Amino acid sequence: MNILITGSSGQIGSNLGLRLMEEGHFVLGVDIRDNAWTDSIPTRLVDLTGDCVGRILELIKGYEIDLLVHLAAHAKVFELVREPSRALQNVNMTFKAAESARIAEIPIIFGSSREVYGDIHRHVTEESCADFVVAESPYSASKIAGEALIYSYAQCYELPYIVFRFSNVYGRFDNDLERMERVTPLFIKRISQGLPIVIHGKEKILDFTYVDDCVQGICLGIDKLLKGDVVNQTINLAYGKGNSLVDLADFIGKAVGVEPEISFTPAKPGEVTRYIADITKARTLLGYDPKTSLQEGIPKAIAWSREYGQ
Repeated sequence: MNILITGSSGQIGSNLGLRLMEEGHFVLGVDIRDNAWTDSIPTRLVDLTGDCVGRILELIKGYEIDLLVHLAAHAKVFELVREPSRALQNVNMTFKAAESARIAEIPIIFGSSREVYGDIHRHVTEESCADFVVAESPYSASKIAGEALIYSYAQCYELPYIVFRFSNVYGRFDNDLERMERVTPLFIKRISQGLPIVIHGKEKILDFTYVDDCVQGICLGIDKLLKGDVVNQTINLAYGKGNSLVDLADFIGKAVGVEPEISFTPAKPGEVTRYIADITKARTLLGYDPKTSLQEGIPKAIAWSREYGQ
C-alpha cells in the first residue's frame, strides 16, 4: 500500500508512519513542519490552509497513493478557546484533504475526536449519537464540521471513508511540551522532578489511549477500507475505560517513586469533564483489541521519555 499521511510530524502521524513502513508499506508524510522525532518518514512541507490541493494531487499521482489519512489539526482544546481562528483552520485543512481525495478518487481516513460528543454528563458516546447542535469548544466544533464535510463528500461524490474518534492518546512522541502542552507528558516531567502539578477539574474522568493501541486501530481501518470490508463508518478508538487525572498522577508517582504534590482548580472553559468510549463498534468491525491500560501504559511512556532524554 502507498499511504499519504497529513499531520505526519505529529504524535499519531509519526507512530502510524513508522508502523506502516515497518510492515512494508510506502508512506509519504505531509506537514507544515519538519518531524522532530524521526527522519525516516519521507515528508513534504505543505501548508494545508493555503492553496494546496494542486500540490497534494501532484503527490498523490506521483507516488501512486492508495489512501489518504488526514490527521493534520490544531489539537489543544484550550488553545483554540484562546485562538478560535485555529478552529477555522482545522475545517479548512479537512476540506483540502477531502477535496484532494475526491479528485484523486481515493478513500480517506479522518482523525476526529471524542470532543464531538460533548460532556457525557449530558450526552452518550455511541457513534451515531454525537450532538451536532451543542459544541463544547471551537475545537469540538471544528471536528464536528470536519466530520460533516466527510459525510457530505460521501453522500455527494461517493467518497469512501472511515472517521476515527480518538481519545487522549499518549505515549511515544508526545512530549514536545514547548510546542503543545499535553497533560500526560507534562505530569510525567513535573512529578519526576518533584515539582507540583495542577489538576484543572478534580472530577474529570477521561479515556486514555496508549499510542500503540491507537495506531493498531488505524492500521486495521486502512486495511479494511482498502479491501472494501468496512466503508463509510464512524468508529471510536480508545481503551474503553475511564480514569481520573488523580489516577493519572498516582500512576506516574508510583512509577517514578515520587509522591505527587497536587492542587486543584475548576476545569477550563471548553473542556470535557467526563468521557468513556464505547468501543464495541471497533471490536466488531475491525477486530480492534486494545492491550494497554493506563496503569500499564504510564511506565512505557516514562521509559520512552527517559530514553529520549526528557
